[in-house]
Amino acid sequence: MRGHGFLIANYVPGNSLIHRIPLWLKFLVVAACGTASFLIVDWQVSLLVFAMMCGLFLLSGAGLRRLTRAIWTVTPVLVVIGLFQWWQLGAPTAARIVLNVLVCVVAASVLTATTPVQDLLDGVVSLAKPFQRFGADPERFALTIAVMLRSIPFIAGAFSDVRDAARARGLERNPRALILPVFITTVAYARQTGDALAARGLGEPDVPN
Repeated sequence: MRGHGFLIANYVPGNSLIHRIPLWLKFLVVAACGTASFLIVDWQVSLLVFAMMCGLFLLSGAGLRRLTRAIWTVTPVLVVIGLFQWWQLGAPTAARIVLNVLVCVVAASVLTATTPVQDLLDGVVSLAKPFQRFGADPERFALTIAVMLRSIPFIAGAFSDVRDAARARGLERNPRALILPVFITTVAYARQTGDALAARGLGEPDVPN
């Protein structure tokens, strides 16, 4: 299975100002962008925030190509959303919604492009520790994030490979030729991941003696 980028950029080693920003501040920026997506009501403000996040991404040294890839990946979905919202609510609202989604995508890409995965997971554990009093398991939560980060690109790659194979056979318009192989591959991958975690004693709840 060949590698595929999906939604957010992979870590790019560097020593930029964005790389050196504390992880908690990066988390705060991503959370702020997510919150802003519900609060901003002017598409021009959304455009300004989007431009600022793109500037931060480029300032990190991750490169225009990675930024374009992160945006291009979600473009088909955003086109559908934008056209529907335009039809229902008008062009300004459609533009605002699409731009707000892009703001969140680029903000998440800034985080992942400038933070090693292990540091990111350690940060997730630290953020989840206050919830231990409610029965949360920070380590298990971080493990879930790690599996997700590893699984999503695989599933995206599986879909792309199946689509290419179906196109080569002239079956690109046949839903069964696309969905069934991806479903089988995904289930097999999930079982292999579960078996690997179980073999290492991970993913199972602790049972008191």
